Amino acid sequence: MAAQLRSGDGLITQDGQIQYRGLLLGEDTPYVGEKLTGWDDLPDMDVANVAMPGQHGAWPGQILAGTRVLQWDFSILPDDPADFPAVLDRLRAATALGQEEQELVVRLAGTRRMMRGRVTRRSLPADRQYTKGEPSGSLVWECTDPRRYSVAEVSALVGLPQAEPGLDWAGGLGWPLSWGTAGSTGTVNVTNGGDAPTHPVVEFRGPVVRPSVIQMERGLALEYDITLGERDTLTVDCAAGTVMLNGSASRLYTATRNSVPEQAFTVEPGSTSMTFRADMTAYDPRASVTVRWRNAFW
Repeated sequence: MAAQLRSGDGLITQDGQIQYRGLLLGEDTPYVGEKLTGWDDLPDMDVANVAMPGQHGAWPGQILAGTRVLQWDFSILPDDPADFPAVLDRLRAATALGQEEQELVVRLAGTRRMMRGRVTRRSLPADRQYTKGEPSGSLVWECTDPRRYSVAEVSALVGLPQAEPGLDWAGGLGWPLSWGTAGSTGTVNVTNGGDAPTHPVVEFRGPVVRPSVIQMERGLALEYDITLGERDTLTVDCAAGTVMLNGSASRLYTATRNSVPEQAFTVEPGSTSMTFRADMTAYDPRASVTVRWRNAFW
């Protein structure tokens, strides 16, 4: 089935704007940006090269990206000096200490990208500019996932494979031959339009027994020894590594030996075919799987 886009409403309307915890920063706001560093840079890398003994060079090892740190330098320039206390209070509230990462959306070069991060530093020196109501400062976010994502989420749905009916011999054969309506292959294409691997969310819906989804080209599978009823949904969050039944009960222990660790089930850049399978002795045409993902970028 064709993919569908879902996107939440945002405050950003032009380049040079940042949205964080419901506060709009940057162009056409009292918070005027001067410089954003770390956004188009590659994050710090952990390179596991191993030096060759007795000769030049090294054996290439795995490269893993670390966290991404963003620093935004800005000035507060309210239209009316009397608004300065309220403008400052809104900034303080949005950048207060918090334990949970929040959505951070940036628009540059005509494109919005989203990350999740926490403010780890807010610098706002109380100098002469501060007392005039026009201080300059900086914000630092640290994002534990260094990838940048499309704001729009993409989804694709497919049911279990259905056999083709074939020729109808009972009524005799006539030309042209009618093979009946083509059956479903149970396969859906997932296209990651970015340049970094992305973790999907996979939702199995019943009635179905022992559901699985398989990336044939890479030999990766998610399979669970569980029976889902008509109203049941098994949600696999590959980024978080969780398997939840109806959003409340963990069923991580139902993963079979055929299943890879959830966090290893990524979608590489480009198009990936995923096949929905289950115990066909309990086949029900109402069973389906939905794959949701965001394009990911370094």
